[in-house]
Amino acid sequence: MSIKTFELISTTKNGVELISYVALPEDASEENPAAGILVAPEWWGVVDHPKSVVERLAKAGYAAVAMDVYGEGKLTSDAAMANMWMEQVLADQDMLMDRCRLILNDFSDQLAVDGSNLGAIGYCFGGKVVLDMARDGMPLKAVATFHGNPSAKQAADKNFTAKVLVAHGRDDSMVSMEAIEGLKSELDAADVDYTIDVYDNAKHGFTNPHADERAAKNDVDLGYNEAAAKQSWDNMLEFMKSNLA
Repeated sequence: MSIKTFELISTTKNGVELISYVALPEDASEENPAAGILVAPEWWGVVDHPKSVVERLAKAGYAAVAMDVYGEGKLTSDAAMANMWMEQVLADQDMLMDRCRLILNDFSDQLAVDGSNLGAIGYCFGGKVVLDMARDGMPLKAVATFHGNPSAKQAADKNFTAKVLVAHGRDDSMVSMEAIEGLKSELDAADVDYTIDVYDNAKHGFTNPHADERAAKNDVDLGYNEAAAKQSWDNMLEFMKSNLA
């Protein structure tokens, strides 16, 4: 399926430009809008990996946007810089959610996007972002995370209406199985419909083909696992297909 891409610029109340990246099926239009998926990247920003994710989603028939939550299109391959930027936005999580809501609204206002039919996927830090969007009651039908951080801005409650799919690596040294058990307890308490898939021999970052290179450069415990990446992607597509009409 051929696709079209463009930058979506959202401006915050204090003048920060959020430069997100959108991909759409070529045939998506006002008369034929596509279901939308918001993509929250890893802590590197809107680099090649999240751009390729939204392009793959567009080829699968979805409108998709890689969200620039840092602002000004900031991106890096340096873990120390990425961690600093992540900590800056996590220090004001209300602001972070305001930025996500702004991008969601601007994306769903696109004529080729079915704004009543939205999902979200998040990677690592972005996993926390999309779970928090659902915890904040944003209008998402389905949320999927890949090697995502499950720590909560606030615990899920009746405002959390999305269904959830979690793809977690058993060998993830950054997000423990105990943290995943904590997420289960949180979602159970809020009566959220969820599925958690645990992949053997998969480290943190297992879906990102650049993970090994980033691990070597930054001395962090990341690793790409092609089999787990493919299976978790296929499972996510099935999940979205069943939840986004």
